[in-house]
Amino acid sequence: MIIRNRICFCLVSLVCVSLLATVVRADWKQFRGDDQRNASPDAKVPAEWGEGEIAWKADLPGRAASSPIVVGDKVIATSASGYRNDRLHVAAFDEATGKQLWHRQFWATGRTLTHPFSSVAANTPASDGKYVYAFFSSNDLACLDLDGNLIWYRGITHDYPTAANDVGMSASPVIVGDVVVVQVENEVNSIAMGMDKATGKELWKVDRPQAMCWTSPGVLEADGKSLVLLQSSKYMTAHDPQTGKELFPYGDDCSTIVSPVAIGESMYIRSGDGINKVVRKGTTKEVEVVWSQPKLSPSAASPVIHDGMIYTVNRAGVVAAAHDEDGEIAWQQRLKGPFWATPVLAGDKLFCFNDEGVCQVIQLGDEAKIIATNELGDKVLGSPAVSGNALFVRSENHLWKIGK
Repeated sequence: MIIRNRICFCLVSLVCVSLLATVVRADWKQFRGDDQRNASPDAKVPAEWGEGEIAWKADLPGRAASSPIVVGDKVIATSASGYRNDRLHVAAFDEATGKQLWHRQFWATGRTLTHPFSSVAANTPASDGKYVYAFFSSNDLACLDLDGNLIWYRGITHDYPTAANDVGMSASPVIVGDVVVVQVENEVNSIAMGMDKATGKELWKVDRPQAMCWTSPGVLEADGKSLVLLQSSKYMTAHDPQTGKELFPYGDDCSTIVSPVAIGESMYIRSGDGINKVVRKGTTKEVEVVWSQPKLSPSAASPVIHDGMIYTVNRAGVVAAAHDEDGEIAWQQRLKGPFWATPVLAGDKLFCFNDEGVCQVIQLGDEAKIIATNELGDKVLGSPAVSGNALFVRSENHLWKIGK
């Protein structure tokens, strides 16, 4: 009887440890996280960073404005290098130690001109847990397995040679079911595409407004279905990810940088003077604006939404918090800017990286309280990833793990 009880106790303990590991060490497989909220409410990331809090720092082979992703025990980052920025890099690092596991390089097949502030590696890769889809401003899309083996490679410029612009593009891909969706919006041949994630074969293509745009696709879960949100300067549209069929539009002046966020059936869109909360009316093509808040006015970073609150930061460095129910402002806090990266919520704290790599940490509550300021000494343009109790940050020259 005692032996049986001990065996049961051991089995229960193993199950608890396994479950705990699963909860603590969640993947962050795409831009802004798996649910695109840029939030990991269970993470316990240290607010202040000494030598003990920086677990490791790894060198990277080139510049980027993309974010890292975390898939299982691997952290994956993209870069671009070379005189013409035409050398494309995808590298994987051990999550625990920072050791480089593999590094793959490709020649860009499309245009590599970008603004000096950005990079050809401005697009954050995405993963379905089995493969990695690395997209670049040159319209090159590489599919690799988690061991770094190339599965397929698609040079979109080969098929659409005028689909490019001279300051670069940064739309990150999203994976919906068996489809990889990319936006290639520009002033000449502006398109969005859905491709078979197993082969890279084009499944559909839709024309987009002929204007430069840097937003990334969003995903709306509605009526048990996943819809792809494509936002441009003139409007945002929702599409069937399998066919590309447009299901409904939101026709208003929209941001060309701040990406849409969808929580449940609500969509949060940088439109007009601020953020609009929008819902679709049933299964019709009509949408309703629930509220509009001009004081929520991000200029580059996307909104962060969690636990009935929405947080934004503008380029100057003003963080604003509002209630999701009615859009009423709860507080505002000025930080040292400027900002390009979207803040990340970890636990009950908001980690805000400005362009110079200074991370200001806000303790969330009824009012804002800055509890720490940390300096990496290197520029940060991409939003951090969160996995376990750690931040993974891509700076201009390094990949960092912050957390014990």
